[in-house]
Amino acid sequence: MIRKYENHSLLPYHTFGMDVKAAVFVEYSSVDELKQVLEQEVRGKEKWLHIGGGSNLLFTGDFDGTILHSAIKGYEVLSDSEEEVLVRVGAGEVWDDFVAYAVDRDWYGAENLSLIPGEVGASAVQNIGAYGMEAKDLIVKVEALEVATGKECTFLNMDCRYAYRESIFKKEWKGCYIITHVTYRLTKRRAFHLEYGNVKDELAKQGCEPTLKKVREVIIRIREAKLPDPKVQGNAGSFFMNPVIPRMQYESLLAKYPEMPHYKVDEEWVKVPAAWMIDRCGWKGKQMGRAGVHNKQALVLVNCGGATGQEIITLSQRIQQSVFETFGIAIVPEVNFLS
Repeated sequence: MIRKYENHSLLPYHTFGMDVKAAVFVEYSSVDELKQVLEQEVRGKEKWLHIGGGSNLLFTGDFDGTILHSAIKGYEVLSDSEEEVLVRVGAGEVWDDFVAYAVDRDWYGAENLSLIPGEVGASAVQNIGAYGMEAKDLIVKVEALEVATGKECTFLNMDCRYAYRESIFKKEWKGCYIITHVTYRLTKRRAFHLEYGNVKDELAKQGCEPTLKKVREVIIRIREAKLPDPKVQGNAGSFFMNPVIPRMQYESLLAKYPEMPHYKVDEEWVKVPAAWMIDRCGWKGKQMGRAGVHNKQALVLVNCGGATGQEIITLSQRIQQSVFETFGIAIVPEVNFLS
């Protein structure tokens, strides 16, 4: 059933806690309904936006256009062998519900991505990631509708041009397709990825062999300890992407900052934690007006109560300036600014 509302509050559809409104809000629950919505509500309109859980959005004011939201649900096992399983998931499913669904069935691969906010469709656009794993490591194919024609399209993983927090849907094809389903490959073989962050140390404290449920529990516990609940304090999780810099630049910085952490990308590039640099610049726990930096995770900007989107942006720009002046590294927001 298509649901359409005017002057509709977006408070439940983004995580920064600003009670902005959309001139028109439309929710659909099937591919056929989406085709109808595209024909009636999108084509010919100058301003429209498709959103998921809104965990990467920052509104600077009311949205004077049309907001679309998917309510396409469901899980379908496409193939099931001794080694692996392929699962087709509706784009409107909550991402962490899918992770729980996989873990409950002893399917490996998604557990490191536990508690990442948002919906399944966004996982294929944003290439979400955490603790050494990314959505691209699981995605087999993406189904979408072409906005201009309503044509149903299927893209294989290689078509999506995935990179760190990037996909072709964020760049060349931005606004050209709306994702309806994503198919993931999960393995039945015992396979953990515990090298990133302090996951392995936390598991070692329990003094037992890791299991899927234990890994998921540990990652949820780590994330909850570092990240504020958006229902309590508005935020979008990690606000900035971790920059990837040339190894030579990193080695030069290492002479001045010997404790500077990094993660190897390849022989020529390394990834540097943006949170470490922001913290080193003295921003953790600081507040500017009604916007602030979380006191437990410097990568998270928070709405301290009544903040506007512009206040968050101003704070983010000050942080970017500090990091660049100190380290010569440009950090880029992972969050999309909307007005």
